[in-house]
Amino acid sequence: MSSSVQLFRDQKYQELKGQCIDQRRLFEDPEFPASDESLFYMRAPPRKVEWKRPKELCEDPHLFVNGISSHDLHQGTLGNCWFVAACSCLALQETLWQKVIPDFKEQEWDPKKTEKYAGIFRFRFWCFGEWTEVVVDDLLPTMDGKLIYCHSNVKNEFWSALLEKAYAKLAGSYEALDGGSAADAIVDFTGAVAESIDLIQGRYKEIISEQMKLFEDLLKVHERGGLISCSITASSGSANEMETKMGLIIGHAYSVTAIQKLRLGERLILSFKAEKLFMIRLRNPWGKREWNGAWSDNSEEWKKVSNSERKRLGLTVENDGEFWMTFEDWCKNFTDVDICRIVNTSYFSVHKTWEKKMMRGAWTKNSEPLLNRSGGCFDNRETFLQNPQYIFDVKKTEDKVLVSLQQEDRRRYKKEGKGESIPIGFEILKVEDNRSYRLHKLTVQERVATSMYINTRTVFLKRVLKQGRYVLIPTTYHPGIVTKFVLRLFTDVPSKLRELKADKPEMTCWSLLCGYPRRVTQIKIHSAEDLQKQDRSDPYVLIKCENQQVRSAIQQDTTSAVFDTQVIFYRKNIDSPIVVQVWNSNVLCDQFLGQALLAASPGDPREQQTLQLRGRGSREAAEVPGRITVKVFSSDDLVEL
Repeated sequence: MSSSVQLFRDQKYQELKGQCIDQRRLFEDPEFPASDESLFYMRAPPRKVEWKRPKELCEDPHLFVNGISSHDLHQGTLGNCWFVAACSCLALQETLWQKVIPDFKEQEWDPKKTEKYAGIFRFRFWCFGEWTEVVVDDLLPTMDGKLIYCHSNVKNEFWSALLEKAYAKLAGSYEALDGGSAADAIVDFTGAVAESIDLIQGRYKEIISEQMKLFEDLLKVHERGGLISCSITASSGSANEMETKMGLIIGHAYSVTAIQKLRLGERLILSFKAEKLFMIRLRNPWGKREWNGAWSDNSEEWKKVSNSERKRLGLTVENDGEFWMTFEDWCKNFTDVDICRIVNTSYFSVHKTWEKKMMRGAWTKNSEPLLNRSGGCFDNRETFLQNPQYIFDVKKTEDKVLVSLQQEDRRRYKKEGKGESIPIGFEILKVEDNRSYRLHKLTVQERVATSMYINTRTVFLKRVLKQGRYVLIPTTYHPGIVTKFVLRLFTDVPSKLRELKADKPEMTCWSLLCGYPRRVTQIKIHSAEDLQKQDRSDPYVLIKCENQQVRSAIQQDTTSAVFDTQVIFYRKNIDSPIVVQVWNSNVLCDQFLGQALLAASPGDPREQQTLQLRGRGSREAAEVPGRITVKVFSSDDLVEL
């Protein structure tokens, strides 16, 4: 077995299977017994449940009958339409379901070798950043000889019922699966990056340009193997599982099984002067009850589409729970969509390749502020920076960044009444270009992105960031909450994501010989104005302190440049001034334009100030054209800034 796969409850599939075959018995899982404690923690079924093996339910059981399909699944009495919708999505992608159901041919029933069957199966889920293998027996909950939970539309096919059992084991019980998110299940099946979109808040039914952008985005996600589900949130006056007059079920997860641009027949082209319709195909996990509006299975619209086009779309007119609708109607009728992106990190791909970094962390409580790591969101100004801090670099002029923050799955705590997800989110701050210690006070740093704060398992954000150094701070909404998280960052070029752990430079033996910093100084160079004119003016600033120097990006073709460059220095020689120089970038040799010397003492003004540039030398050197606007903060307490 691959070393990257963890074993749930340390159960080894091959070892357990071998023991059962040797002892000529069928496996019974002691970790998830065929008893009431595996079914529920609070709400007992109305009647006695009998646990039966597939062989007791039919004569010729199989894992798969005629392969795997999104039509295989039907929801049972459990309120887990979200899980069934996720399974329907999974069934569309062979490469994905074969990760979840490993060595499926080896696990399949073989009627010729019945002695090799041991009643044991294994499934793999992406749990909190790593693939985890879960072993189950084949005893399934039934009433009146029928499966009561997820089942196939073919009586002798059992992959969905066994997969659901493994997922229930992971959650602690079947009842723990009652009510959930399709996006969470898809992430557990694939390791995808989940994004939730509120279609009402985004005004997608009103703003056609936003609608078109969303369609193209969903089309790209679908074509690249991503999985999508959607639902209608109950509003005042409606209840979950009510049916709308258009045949859609409120509070119910639907899987998206296709997204297409539909070629129209000649008559439609002439009458509507359009060549293509934007279409989406959905599936109801109940396997029945479909949309009855335009482009539903028996609608007049399909008569105007050629037979070849209908065949290409796989149109069926059965009440099988699957139906087409226009994307515009979809935006008008649905309220929420969960997009699960399979982010491509392979270098051997024709599609965009992302650089991925993943960090595991935890929010932990400590009465000592410098050791506390559960400070709450940005509104808690006194404690916000007492959270884990992660630093990363954007190397390009601009780079699209994807961030996914995932908290641990809390379903297993439902028995203790603590199964709800905690509201979480994160902030991204643009910080000093040379920062390498934790932030203690916000002064010159720039708040560039804030995720939403929501009690879902995953929070996602997409942003385009400018070149520079950033600190990402994951937080719970309220301070003092303790739990674990996984942080994933995707960028175009390597970001060097790492956690900031130290508060200040370390005191070592060398510190005794070479000296230890006595002062910390932060500087923000905002801009330079009225610089000396050149044949071509491409200015940049160089900030020097002791034996360190930081250079800003070059501003093209201007004598009044905005730099917004931030630096921080831990200074040993506090009598030596910090030198801020302005240079002009040239092909052969850069040209010095002027400088300003900063004493940067703790008592100096902290407001923004504009300084006249001077020539090289002391503070009394001759003035030269140009001024720079700066902000300076200094402290002799190394953990103040």
